[in-house]
Amino acid sequence: MKKRWYDYLWIASALYLTLGFFNILFAWLGLLCFFIPLIIAVVGGNKAYCNRYCGRGQLFSLLGGRFGLSRKRDIPRWMKQKWFRYGFLVFFFVMFFQMLWVTWLVFSGARELGGAVTLLWTFKLPWHWAVPAAVTPWVAQFALGFYSVMLTSTVLGLLVMVLFKPRAWCVFCPMGTMTRLICKARNSGKE
Repeated sequence: MKKRWYDYLWIASALYLTLGFFNILFAWLGLLCFFIPLIIAVVGGNKAYCNRYCGRGQLFSLLGGRFGLSRKRDIPRWMKQKWFRYGFLVFFFVMFFQMLWVTWLVFSGARELGGAVTLLWTFKLPWHWAVPAAVTPWVAQFALGFYSVMLTSTVLGLLVMVLFKPRAWCVFCPMGTMTRLICKARNSGKE
């Protein structure tokens, strides 16, 4: 099967995580992974991003499939249920808005720059070496928070990749759930 340009988007995901390790401002590029799927779902009414362009899903397929790092077992039925997918989406929204709130506090001067990445919403990892000295504090705070969200979701995806099928994360990925809801709403008017 002939490879297409979008078959290599896994490189962008790996590069994103690597660059954010050295300079946290690269975390802002993660907004592309947030807005592009939503735009494709709104404009196209489909999940083309998830099915074709998601570099993270491709990375999980590569690591779990080609490199054999997955047990290739079905995920538990409860992880496929609507209550779990929607609950996970709500949880991610809460964490995302909490990140925005902390960014606002830094912007308004009510709080100082954190200088840490929070992994799995719990563990604060010092990340001060990756924050450029001449950056506006709120810009760095947003980057630290967004990188925390992206790193946490990648770690969760890697964990379920190892335990289950390579793209097990895709079953309950918050972006996938949002695009599914958008497509459903958009296409319901066409029936």
